[in-house]
Amino acid sequence: MVSGAELGPNLDAAGRLVAAAAAAGAKLVALPENFYLIGRHEADKVKLAEKEGAGPVQDFLCDVSRKFKVWTVGGTAPIASSDGRRVRGACLVYDERGRRVGRYDKMHLFQFAAGDERYDETRTVEPGESPLALESPFGRLALSVCYDVRYPELYRALGVFDALFVPSAFTVPTGAAHWETLLRARAIENQAYVVAPAQGGRHETGRSTYGHTMIIDPWGEILALQPSGEGVVLAELDPARIREVRSQLPAHENRRLH
Repeated sequence: MVSGAELGPNLDAAGRLVAAAAAAGAKLVALPENFYLIGRHEADKVKLAEKEGAGPVQDFLCDVSRKFKVWTVGGTAPIASSDGRRVRGACLVYDERGRRVGRYDKMHLFQFAAGDERYDETRTVEPGESPLALESPFGRLALSVCYDVRYPELYRALGVFDALFVPSAFTVPTGAAHWETLLRARAIENQAYVVAPAQGGRHETGRSTYGHTMIIDPWGEILALQPSGEGVVLAELDPARIREVRSQLPAHENRRLH
């Protein structure tokens, strides 16, 4: 996606993409970080803070999951923080009946300064406390958001899983330098699929995001890629491929530190 500064058009765009994915046969879909808004200012998302369990973004995720009969990993939703001044970057998961079955709050908050480009998520986002993986018809799914991908211990804390999600809005300089390397490393070391839906392009606010939405298999091979722009990226999550990789190279069994 290339989300803009208004909630309504972003939800419309996300709805179109979920519909297109479902029409192509997808049963599990994932949206990028901040799919609902890339604002003119970082604090814009705080204005959209929703109470736990109710609000336009949460209602949207519930409705599209039920309408298209898909499991949805909802990028991030702006759930009100405990201090009332920030939001949680909540990655919410809904099943095909529209029931929420998981919530992971982004734990690692992005800080970056290079030239005129500066970001500090700690000003507007309250960090989460706990990693999360959940059972699904597609295997065990591990949740994370964007900057989390730099912290392999987050995934190690979850044990063995079949797919991990990294909804993101990477900057161009950090993305060009590290995005693919980090994603492929997480796939290889966990012998799991990586699904990384990303914001990618020039936003109406003037910000540019790196994009390069990817789906990567447990051997680290890129199965599908979209460099930039709005669109749907599709691949099959094959349990047999996971078993094959883990059988050929039993890395989980060979671990000595836990």
